[in-house]
Amino acid sequence: MFLGTKGGPRVEIGRSNPANLIEINGTRIVLDCGMGVSHQLAEAKVPLTSVKYILIGHHHSDHNLEYGNLVYNAWVSGLSTPIHSFGPNGLEEMTKTYWELNKFDVDTRIADEGRPDPRPLLIAKDIVADGEFLKTDEFTITAFRTPHPPITDNFAYKFTTPDGVIVFSSDTEYNPKLAEFAKGADVLVHEALFAPFVEKLVARVKNGATLGKHLMASHTTAQDVGKIASAAGVKLLVLSHLVPGDIDVTDDQWIAAVRENYSGRVSVAKDLMELVLPVKP
Repeated sequence: MFLGTKGGPRVEIGRSNPANLIEINGTRIVLDCGMGVSHQLAEAKVPLTSVKYILIGHHHSDHNLEYGNLVYNAWVSGLSTPIHSFGPNGLEEMTKTYWELNKFDVDTRIADEGRPDPRPLLIAKDIVADGEFLKTDEFTITAFRTPHPPITDNFAYKFTTPDGVIVFSSDTEYNPKLAEFAKGADVLVHEALFAPFVEKLVARVKNGATLGKHLMASHTTAQDVGKIASAAGVKLLVLSHLVPGDIDVTDDQWIAAVRENYSGRVSVAKDLMELVLPVKP
């Protein structure tokens, strides 16, 4: 399920910030924790206490700002079982710092409300290299480092399940090697930049010139997303983490840009949209 499909840290009316829910035979995994992830899970009627794993793609705020708060919100909703989290270098330290920041509240609620200590329930682990980092009887998750200038500690993720393979690109500059990582996947969820509207986006802010350069250098245009999907031979391409996500770009405009280099099935994600594997022909 696509919980939040707008790229970037701005919180506005409309699309929510980046977050996804992957459910594999009842195991719930949250990928990215942009602002609003707890609310979107509640909107989808998914109990916060049912989340078992959290993955963070990289340490931009639109991907990790609600990481600690998601676990906290699950805790005050009755969480009593562990959540394992994985992400780039720094996640373990971020987790430690989060609990230090909220020590007074947590200690007070443990004493006054009889809640279990949440700190041992969140088990964080830094991902330090490409490759498989989580394997269960039901699925495998593999990480692939892809550049998101100026960030290099940034991972795409591949979920190999009994019903198919789905790859999430994370934020990334145009990277042909992602096509190799996603080769033959059933679904590729790729971030996308609609270049013609970047000027409209940056015109609203004082740092527009610098922001515009960053966006063009560190994201993948919809045309180049089409190149990745075509080279990977995926069954379905889904555009998400849309930039701009708060300026009206129609589905037809997104798809027309992709179509310059990709003739396969393509969809533009919407908040709370569900996608079920296996993908139908």
